Amino acid sequence: MAKKTLKKKVMKKKAQAKPAVKEFAAPMVDSAREIWLAGLGAFSVAQTESGKMIEQGNKLFEKLVSEGMKLEKKTRNVAGTAVGDIKGEVESKVGAVRKQAVDNWDRLEGIFENRVARVLGQLGVPTADEVNRLSARVQTLSRKVTELSKPAKKPAAKKPAAKKAAAKKPAAKKTTAKAAK
Repeated sequence: MAKKTLKKKVMKKKAQAKPAVKEFAAPMVDSAREIWLAGLGAFSVAQTESGKMIEQGNKLFEKLVSEGMKLEKKTRNVAGTAVGDIKGEVESKVGAVRKQAVDNWDRLEGIFENRVARVLGQLGVPTADEVNRLSARVQTLSRKVTELSKPAKKPAAKKPAAKKAAAKKPAAKKTTAKAAK
């Protein structure tokens, strides 16, 4: 039975404690609710402000892109001008180097030709000029021989007439040969 009395006493204390708990709990519940509502309000404000911020951020981004395009165009123009200038300088220097290389090559070719000609001369091989002069001389001599042989053929032209008579004689022989057959 002692247990039952103890239970009743505890219950009485709980019943008496409820109004006291309510007095202490009510301000805490109200505070907790106000904190919750403040959090919801902060979330709502943050959402609204972030929407504004996103809109402002998009405008700022578009403005930055526009400025970037302008800067890129200016940079391309400056770079194009600089590249054109550099290209002109490089081409002129390349032209000068090319001319110098051609001159050096011509000199080297001349030196090589002189050395080859000297060696061929030492070996007794005639040069192209010597061969050309000899050829011209042979042609001149050939013309002179032809001219000298022409007058000798004119008196020989009379002999062919005598040959014609001699040619007729064998023809007569042919007829006699035919008659003999």
